[in-house]
Amino acid sequence: MKPISVKDYLWNVAKFPIQPVCVVYGEDAFLRSSAVRHIQDQVLAAEEAEFAVSRFDGDTAKLEFKEVYQALRTSAMFGGEQRIVRVDEADTFVSKNRDKLEKYIANPSEQAVLILQLKSFDPKTNLFKKLVTSGLLIEAKPLSEKEMSDWILQWSKLRHKTHCDKDAAAMIIERIGVEHGFGLIDQELSKLSLMVTDKTKGITSELVEQAVGSWRTQTVFAMLDLALAGNTAAAVRQLDALITAGEKPEDILPPISTRLRQLAMATELYLDSEHLGRKTSVREALEKVGVPRGYNDAIITKTGKQLVHLGRYRGTKLSDWLLQLNLAWRGDSKSEDRRLLLEMFIIKLSAAELREEI
Repeated sequence: MKPISVKDYLWNVAKFPIQPVCVVYGEDAFLRSSAVRHIQDQVLAAEEAEFAVSRFDGDTAKLEFKEVYQALRTSAMFGGEQRIVRVDEADTFVSKNRDKLEKYIANPSEQAVLILQLKSFDPKTNLFKKLVTSGLLIEAKPLSEKEMSDWILQWSKLRHKTHCDKDAAAMIIERIGVEHGFGLIDQELSKLSLMVTDKTKGITSELVEQAVGSWRTQTVFAMLDLALAGNTAAAVRQLDALITAGEKPEDILPPISTRLRQLAMATELYLDSEHLGRKTSVREALEKVGVPRGYNDAIITKTGKQLVHLGRYRGTKLSDWLLQLNLAWRGDSKSEDRRLLLEMFIIKLSAAELREEI
């Protein structure tokens, strides 16, 4: 079977029969672990899991193939006939034992399922090619912002048994950011599902506005208001207040990036419509680039003012500025360096001489 995406697997687990060897690979640890958990649930009843799962750390040089092989050939002491043998962080283990794994695939155990969890898996290797025909390959790669929004809707229903509307999903992404991956989003969905008072409505944009990153988000947006209005000193003071309160630069960047990307796209849409001789309002431009319709009028008005303050010149340059910031961000791992990068970005963003209103 060709590799399937983790979201296709999670939404339709019954569609994909378990094979003697299952490999879950990709950069997102939360998605990998979610897929592994569902594989276990397909193979074992809940009461069997404690006694019928053997776990190995594949990231240690001490792990030998014979230990894993012995576990695969050993019957479960309690529970049903099937058992699970897991090798987590298995990149090193697979690299060392590729030939042995190829031989095992040709004659796998009938009483055990081997699950390999990897960060990456080269499709050019013979092992990968053999598993295409005789195994289950699940790829847990990071999703785009659009895919993440759809994932939130499905995951909230599947995992937390709670409906989440589209506007709420968009607000969760805006406030948390795609950079933090699915683990933090899952934590927020868990919290929000417990706060729901009307099961028919589920998680709404109003609830997200109330509960998700409220103080940090409000302060970040206030900082953007000041920067876009040209008040550099006050904007930098807001940044200092956030960091002094214990917020990390890597937690401040996602809501900044998400909001500014929306403003950049709205600027391009507005100017393109103007060039074609069409009339587009600021509200229409914002809604077309994903600012949720569920926002109340006050927030739409505030976002519209940010777009006007951003202006034509900065709006057309903003995507390049954000790209430059992200490239520099990846090259600097120290928190103090990232704080300096944020300060420099805020100063550039607030430069009065670059302002030319929509």
